[in-house]
Amino acid sequence: MQSAQEGPDPAETARRARFGKLPKRIRPEEMVEEQATTVPDPAKDTYSPDEWLVRYCL
Repeated sequence: MQSAQEGPDPAETARRARFGKLPKRIRPEEMVEEQATTVPDPAKDTYSPDEWLVRYCL
Protein backbone atom coordinates (compact mmCIF):
# COMPACT_ATOMS: atom_id res chain seq x y z
CA MET A 1 0.00 0.00 0.00
CA GLN A 2 1.01 3.56 -0.48
CA SER A 3 1.79 5.70 2.48
CA ALA A 4 -0.19 8.91 3.00
CA GLN A 5 1.53 12.05 1.78
CA GLU A 6 2.66 14.37 4.50
CA GLY A 7 2.24 17.64 2.59
CA PRO A 8 0.17 18.86 -0.35
CA ASP A 9 1.56 18.28 -3.79
CA PRO A 10 2.65 21.62 -5.36
CA ALA A 11 1.24 20.59 -8.75
CA GLU A 12 -2.11 19.76 -7.19
CA THR A 13 -2.18 23.06 -5.31
CA ALA A 14 -1.48 25.01 -8.51
CA ARG A 15 -4.11 23.00 -10.40
CA ARG A 16 -6.76 23.66 -7.74
CA ALA A 17 -5.89 27.37 -7.69
CA ARG A 18 -6.37 27.58 -11.45
CA PHE A 19 -9.28 25.17 -12.03
CA GLY A 20 -10.83 24.97 -8.55
CA LYS A 21 -14.05 26.80 -9.44
CA LEU A 22 -16.19 27.31 -12.51
CA PRO A 23 -15.83 30.51 -14.55
CA LYS A 24 -18.35 33.32 -14.25
CA ARG A 25 -21.56 32.61 -16.15
CA ILE A 26 -22.11 34.71 -19.29
CA ARG A 27 -25.69 35.57 -20.23
CA PRO A 28 -26.72 35.36 -23.92
CA GLU A 29 -27.46 39.11 -23.90
CA GLU A 30 -23.79 39.76 -23.13
CA MET A 31 -22.63 37.69 -26.11
CA VAL A 32 -24.38 39.79 -28.76
CA GLU A 33 -23.33 43.21 -29.98
CA GLU A 34 -25.80 45.17 -32.07
CA GLN A 35 -24.81 47.96 -34.41
CA ALA A 36 -26.35 49.61 -37.45
CA THR A 37 -25.15 48.25 -40.76
CA THR A 38 -25.70 51.48 -42.69
CA VAL A 39 -26.66 55.04 -41.93
CA PRO A 40 -30.40 55.58 -42.56
CA ASP A 41 -31.08 57.66 -45.67
CA PRO A 42 -33.72 60.33 -44.96
CA ALA A 43 -34.47 60.78 -48.68
CA LYS A 44 -35.25 57.10 -49.19
CA ASP A 45 -38.82 57.21 -47.92
CA THR A 46 -39.87 60.54 -49.40
CA TYR A 47 -42.32 60.69 -52.28
CA SER A 48 -41.91 63.13 -55.11
CA PRO A 49 -44.82 63.33 -57.60
CA ASP A 50 -42.59 65.09 -60.14
CA GLU A 51 -40.11 62.22 -60.12
CA TRP A 52 -42.96 59.79 -60.81
CA LEU A 53 -44.07 61.85 -63.82
CA VAL A 54 -40.57 62.04 -65.23
CA ARG A 55 -39.90 58.30 -64.85
CA TYR A 56 -43.16 56.91 -66.22
CA CYS A 57 -44.78 59.53 -68.40
CA LEU A 58 -42.01 61.02 -70.47
